[in-house]
Amino acid sequence: MSTTAILPIKRFAAAKSRLAGSSAADARPALAAAMLADVLAALGRSREVERVLVVSGEPAAVEAARGAGAHAIDDPTDAGHSEAAGFGVRAALAAGAGRVALLPGDCPLLDAAELDAALSALGPAVAGVVPDRHGSGTNALLLEPPDAIAPAFGPGSRDRHLDLARAAGVEPRLVEIPSLALDLDTAMDLAELTRKLRAEPDLAPSTAMTIEMLEGR
Repeated sequence: MSTTAILPIKRFAAAKSRLAGSSAADARPALAAAMLADVLAALGRSREVERVLVVSGEPAAVEAARGAGAHAIDDPTDAGHSEAAGFGVRAALAAGAGRVALLPGDCPLLDAAELDAALSALGPAVAGVVPDRHGSGTNALLLEPPDAIAPAFGPGSRDRHLDLARAAGVEPRLVEIPSLALDLDTAMDLAELTRKLRAEPDLAPSTAMTIEMLEGR
């Protein structure tokens, strides 16, 4: 089954707005760029992902995508994560994808082997919902077919996506991918990510280097 990974990426200057009042406020663009680099590198190691599509109006994200061998489509309005994901799904369908993985650009710990295992076990007519570490949000959607449900990210989206799957007549499935549980939104998330990368910087080398520079400035 042909899988396209879709990464909706905000403009870096607008990314991680909840870090604005933290010590990492000035480093938000650098962190966003570093996390994207690590996610793209992980997807490059995936056996199940045939094509990577970055949806963004950020020139640096488009450049990073192309440098990693991924494709890019413009998101001129930066209207939101769900809207950008929808652009990507339509592009994937037009290119003949049978399955998509809607993935975040701010989960730099992504492990390709974990993603591959989840994708290979998905099966037809399934909406796989990958929850965040708090259990209420959605950090990724694995959809077969790609338009099984419309993306509806945001607070409370785990249950919202499961309800959308039931309404659409596809199997709603919770999919645990530990390396996708931690996304970077808040200062607490940054502290947890820093702790993990101090112990194992090779998990996300670009992000680890950026955090180390931030701490040393």
